[in-house]
Amino acid sequence: MQPRFTLEGFGRYVPQRVLTNADLESIVETSDDWITTRTGIKERRIVAPGEACTDLAAHAARAALDNAGRAAGELSHIYVATFTPDTVCPPAACTLQDKLGLKNLACMDIAAACSGFLFALDTAMGAVARKPDSVVLVCASEVVTSRTNWADRATCVLFGDGAGAVVLSNREPKPGQASVRDIIIQSDGALGPLLTVKGGGSAHPYKLGQTVDADHFIEMIGPEIYKNAVRNMTQVCEDILARNALTMNDVDLFIPHQANLRIMEGVAKRLRCPEAKVMITVDRYGNTAAASAPIALADALAEGRVGPGSRVLMTTFGGGFTWAAALLEFA
Repeated sequence: MQPRFTLEGFGRYVPQRVLTNADLESIVETSDDWITTRTGIKERRIVAPGEACTDLAAHAARAALDNAGRAAGELSHIYVATFTPDTVCPPAACTLQDKLGLKNLACMDIAAACSGFLFALDTAMGAVARKPDSVVLVCASEVVTSRTNWADRATCVLFGDGAGAVVLSNREPKPGQASVRDIIIQSDGALGPLLTVKGGGSAHPYKLGQTVDADHFIEMIGPEIYKNAVRNMTQVCEDILARNALTMNDVDLFIPHQANLRIMEGVAKRLRCPEAKVMITVDRYGNTAAASAPIALADALAEGRVGPGSRVLMTTFGGGFTWAAALLEFA
């Protein structure tokens, strides 16, 4: 019997502190008009001092478990998608496991930058396919501001912090739950130098007492990222629709990676997706990297954008480069 891939519960968490475009005007040479015109972002959420990746993840995880009607003790696996973990070692997934009061689970991090959530979801589906009694927590959590250079106006205006989570199992979906109909994940490492956080890696190690340099933070070549993001997200969406004999007319809600409004509009235009079908959260959260897709999905449910029988198309794009698409169908 083919396993089911059911998203039983959805959760998200964003920090309380709001950083507006007006606030940024006192930090770097910019303006609300400049940011809004180029990105669509009006504000973003920023962690409090001492608040780390797994703190956000724990909030989102508990919300997803509550939504699923599951106790944390029912989990078999925890996957955390992030490029901003609390520490290089131990993995964020293991720290999250401890914060949820659990032991002896299979826990690991997934590093696929802004595509991390869908890469982690694909990995979780493999766990369920191999062991159908698995109950997997898939969490994407990012403190992107920890890797943001606040002196670089081209990047610092873009990012915010947050976490989203889902619970995946082999159960028959109930009303309000979703089946993962299909997923495609892809990468091209030749494009990696266009979006980097190099500092501290084994190819760019630090020495004791060395001053932190700009390469510790996000560096990117915006125009090239825009072209590749639009091209590859469009292509992977067309591919997943074609192999499921669907068109955009069959999609009720489109959730693109919340990187930049111009990128999202570019993808939607190429797919001939009406504006009314596009889920937009970038205006209030900024780019939360791997967390953007599950946060947008949880908000879509909370706002009533998704209902019984809804079909949702999600797509992501991130450093690596990595990109992905998923089709969800709600019971």
